[in-house]
Amino acid sequence: MTTPNPRPRALRQARAAARLAAVQALYQQEMEGTPIPTLLHEFHQHRLGATIEGVEYAEADIAFFDDVVRGVDARREEIDRAITARLSEGWSLDRLDKPMRQILRAGTYELIARVDVPAAAVISEYIDVADAFYDRREKGFVNGLLDGVAKTVRGGSPTPADAPEA
Repeated sequence: MTTPNPRPRALRQARAAARLAAVQALYQQEMEGTPIPTLLHEFHQHRLGATIEGVEYAEADIAFFDDVVRGVDARREEIDRAITARLSEGWSLDRLDKPMRQILRAGTYELIARVDVPAAAVISEYIDVADAFYDRREKGFVNGLLDGVAKTVRGGSPTPADAPEA
């Protein structure tokens, strides 16, 4: 009998922690205007995998975290256009609250730039991130919008939600 390889699960957990931290970092950047290098340093030193006020934060995939934060910053205009194209008529990105904007930006960045991660995995993971901030209705909004972005930028339908993450 062989022992299952724990790496895929550990990788999924580390990437999930990286995604949540990336959304938090992007939110902080928008609120405070913190330069990206300073923001990354702060998160590396004081947040990722730390224990804050008795809450132990999961170890994050730091390279993945850095890629999402830097990628959203570098491609913000392209990302915002992709999101805006999926919003209902009369809605703009500015009408969305700041955490929602960052969830959608991070998810859209992954759909555009991280083709190594299946679209269904990206969507599922950002629904989970939205769960940390919102109720059911908002999670449905994240699902629908990112699904639309995925169909536009990757073509076709996302792969099954239980697809393994790369």
